[in-house]
Order: sequence, then structure tokens, then C-alpha cells
Amino acid sequence: MHKLLTAEPGKKMLLLGNEAIARGAIEAGVAFATTYPGTPSSEISLNLFQISHESDLYFEYSTNEKVALEVAAGAANSGLRTFCMMKHVGLNVAADPLMTLAYLGVKGGLVILTADDPSMFSSQNEQDNRYYGKLSGLPILEPASVEEACQMTIDAFALSEKLSVPVILRTTTRVNHSSAFVELGQIKPPITKGDFTKDPFNLVAVPAVSRRLHVRLLENWDKAQALAETSSYNFIEGKGDWGIICNGVSYNYVSDAVQELGIEKNTRVLRLGFSHPTPPGLVKQFLSGCEKVLIVEEGEPFMEEAVKAIAQEGALVLPISGKGQNLFSRLYEFDPSMVRRVIAHYFGVADTRNQPLDLSDVPELPQRPPNLCAGCSHRATYYAVKKAAEGSQTIYPTDIGCYTLGFLPPLSMGDFVICMGSSVSSACGFSKTTDKKVVAFIGDSTFFHSGLTGLVNAVHNNHNFTLIILDNGTTAMTGHQPHPGVDMQSLNLSGYGRISIEAVVRAIGVQHVTVIKPYKVKKSIEAVKAAMDYQGVSVIISQEMCTLYASSLNKLKRRAFTVTDKCKNHRDCINEIGCPAFYLEGDQVRINADTCVGCAVCAQICPENAIVPLKQQKAG
Repeated sequence: MHKLLTAEPGKKMLLLGNEAIARGAIEAGVAFATTYPGTPSSEISLNLFQISHESDLYFEYSTNEKVALEVAAGAANSGLRTFCMMKHVGLNVAADPLMTLAYLGVKGGLVILTADDPSMFSSQNEQDNRYYGKLSGLPILEPASVEEACQMTIDAFALSEKLSVPVILRTTTRVNHSSAFVELGQIKPPITKGDFTKDPFNLVAVPAVSRRLHVRLLENWDKAQALAETSSYNFIEGKGDWGIICNGVSYNYVSDAVQELGIEKNTRVLRLGFSHPTPPGLVKQFLSGCEKVLIVEEGEPFMEEAVKAIAQEGALVLPISGKGQNLFSRLYEFDPSMVRRVIAHYFGVADTRNQPLDLSDVPELPQRPPNLCAGCSHRATYYAVKKAAEGSQTIYPTDIGCYTLGFLPPLSMGDFVICMGSSVSSACGFSKTTDKKVVAFIGDSTFFHSGLTGLVNAVHNNHNFTLIILDNGTTAMTGHQPHPGVDMQSLNLSGYGRISIEAVVRAIGVQHVTVIKPYKVKKSIEAVKAAMDYQGVSVIISQEMCTLYASSLNKLKRRAFTVTDKCKNHRDCINEIGCPAFYLEGDQVRINADTCVGCAVCAQICPENAIVPLKQQKAG
């Protein structure tokens, strides 16, 4: 039995933040869950995916976040408690249905989790998704800890049903990926079968209907604001003339800093967990007892703007600061020492605790940039494209996935990336406005997510570029989740359809389509050359299973290679492909037999044929 299905109320269990959120959804009686995987939210999906095979929970990895939210909208409007999860940039994809779904509302509780990523540990930007709550008029809850994330998920479903609107549960990486003991609660039996009542004059968003629904949304916003005033997640701690307002994980840093600086008797703290709508009455009450206030929030000055507006409306005149020089930055993730330092500076107290060590005599650590895995088929594909394009000026738009790392030397195969699916569409622009060759890269999961429409556009408008679809048989970057092209039988799962990328590409109207096996280097180079010479849209589908995924399925036939005495130290193996299985022993190139998976790409490009299978070397 999955550990998150444990029916022992009162038992304490060590959980990752994302596991705690999944447990909260289970305790809330979630019956329907949808997602497109994205770090830092991926483990929520993984746990619910596993649980769905042991329970009545319906779970799906949807094609993209827009689809996930639209599927969830149907389930929630059939009365089921529904959970829709995504990372912060995923909500950009889902924003179209989000805005209008806020008008239509829901019948069963719908919680939309957005996992923000301050410091961009695994993301292309660090946008602050609290503004989606403001834009859509939907309530936002923000947990400060792993334990609270579990309970807040439960309460988010109840709040959604109370207001009949979706509720946004906004987390950050620090909460998602921290671990703590969580006390298990009672699991509410889910209602797994719903019914839809036709009500087109409230559920079909044509202008005449939406005008009236917008009025209802604003009425719901007023109700949400009234609930925020008395929410247990919004509270004041301490007494004193100095005020600190905080949210999310910043509350923990503030609590520690107040204690460490010894300013408990001078300081009062307002924690906002039900952070939008901002409760004006509670904020005014807090401000009226303060001489000056500091607002501690990662990301944008969301609370700061709201608090200053409330102070102005209440004719409260006092210094209120948050973002600014010598204060908090809009950049990156906060940490306890930084929060303590800013609080000390703002209130004019000494920060003598945990002064940083003098590391001036310690040499700087060598940089270890991220790299494609040993034997990754993407490396082989990039090498083939690079060789095929030699002598030509080529632009390489790329996309979001493991293969984005191909932009790093020595491969240097990535010139432009914006978001999921952008490689195909931006290639259209480059091909029309320059005289250079254009070769775009996109992964298999990303192709289904948002590459299809760009390719349709390319064929319709007769663009001229080559698209390389890197088909490694899984959604590798976020942890090997399935997508519509995955063979689900290999996961011992039945009842799923499988979409052929080649069939889809041909059906769209692409005339030049070639499937390659990238480990066959010479044939791959020839195929890419032919595709690049083609006038119009050409597609190469590079098929080779992700080595880590293949290993997890016991399908990887590992055979290590070694460097023989024939080596003349040209180092093409290192300088051309940069596989991490290679290392230098003195001046001699070596292969780590424990890391090498035996793709044999290096053996095919070695000018002396000095790289051979390890067993062959021993036999000789």
C-alpha cells in the first residue's frame, strides 16, 4: 500500500513538502487530479499517479497545463473534488481557461497548485504567480511549512466549495522540497462519480453571460476578503512598535530573526497565509499599533503594494518598506541570514549572531556546470547535426527539457529559447527573416505539449527549416513521467492510447520525415544533411530511449568502453562530445567504466579507433 494512503490518524510521518500536499489532497477526499509535470511540483503528481493505481482516484498526466485545467474544470463542474497541479510557468499556459473559469466557478472544490521557483533552480524565470490571483480575482493560500502545506491543501478544497470558485495554492521550492514530520489526519472518502447539470446561461461564457458572471465574481471576492479577515492562517504575534508583515516560507525566517536579534519585546509580526484578497481590517489593526513596518516577501512587492494602499485609505502615516536599496531584493530566494541582516538594518539593531566566516584564504570551488548524462542520446544527435552543418551558418532554436543543456560547450547547440514549444515557432521567424540555415530542437513530451501548433503553422506558411524531435521515450527532465507517445505497456499499465510522432508529423503535411537512431553516427549525419538540404519543412525524429529511463525498466544493455594504447591524445572524444564518462589521468584520456553505458558514439568518432569495449580489451 502506498504510504500516503495510511489510515492511521494521529500517526506522524516524515514527508517531503510535495508528499504532504498530496496527502492533504487525499485527506480532503480528492477524486480527480490532472497535471503536466514540472519541477518543483513533480513529486505531487508522482505520488498521486501511484496512488491512482491503488485507489479510486482518477489521475492523468495531461498533454499540457491548459488541457489539464480544462479537464479539471469539467470534473469540478460535475461535482468532484479536483486537484490541478503545475509549476509557475505552467500557469502561463493555463491562464486562458483560468481567467474565464473564475467567472463560471465550480460545483466541487477545485484547487490549482502553482509551484513558484525563486532563484530559478529549474526554471527559465522566477515570476511571482500571486499576480494571477489578482488578475483572475481568485483566492490565494500560501503555506509556510511542510506541515501547514498538508492542512492548507485540505482547507483549500473547503474554501473552493464555500465560494464556488477555484482556489490557488501557491507554494515555493523551499516548501515543496523540504521535509518534516506531518501528523496524519482522517481520510475523507472521495465522491468519484459526479453529474453535470445543464445551465448554459451560467456556464457558457458568451458576452451576455460573462457580464453578469463578472458581477458574481466580484461578489465572491468580497466574500473571500471577509473570510481572510478571520482566517486562522492570518494572525498577529507579539507586541511592540516595530512591525513585520510576511508570507509563506519568509514567516519562518522572520520568526528566527526576531528571536536571534533579541527584539521579541519590540516587534509584532503579521503573517498572511490567506494572502489574497488581503484583509484590510486586519492590516489596519496591525498598522495602527506600529511606528514603522517592514514587509518580508520573496519575489515581487505584492503585499507591499496592498499594505501601502490600505494604509493610505486608512489615513495611517508611518514608514512602510519592503523592496529597495539596502532592503529586500526582487531577485532570487531569501535565506535566514539575509532576512535577519535586513531586519537588523531596518530597525537599527546589531546583528552579531552567526557572522560569516572569513574564507578569503580558501580557494574557490571549481565550477561544475550541469551536463547531459553519460550516453545521453541527445549528445549523439547534437554531434550529428553539428557535423552535418559544418561549413554553413546555422541558427539553433531549442526548447525546454534535458536537451536544453546542449547549449553548453563543447556541443554549443542552442541559440534561442523562450518557453515550451517556442523552438518550432521561433524557427519560423528565423527562417523567414535570415538567409541562414535553421535547425530547431524539441523533445518528445514538449512536442506534444506545445510543438504541434508551431509545426502546423510552419507547414501552412511554407517555412524553411529542419526540426529535430528528440524522442527519448519519456518526459525525462522532470522524472520520467509518461506522455502521449510513451509505450505504457512498458510500465505494466493498460488502457492507454499511444500516439506515433511520425504519424502525426506526416498527417500535418510534412513531406520530408526521417527517423534516425542517433547512436549510428554516420547514418545520422547523412540523414541530417539530407533534411537540411530540403527546401521547406523537414523533420528528423531521433529515437533512442533515455539511458536512465531504460535502466529503470531493465532495458539498458550496459557495456563499458575503454581507451587503448592506440590513443594519440587528439581528444576528439572530450572536445567534440564532452561525455562525463571521460576523465584525464595525468595527460591520458580514460573512461570511467562505472559511468559509461556503452553507446559507442566516442568509438565511432575516434580517429585512431582507440576506443573499444572493455571486455574486448581484456580478452586481448
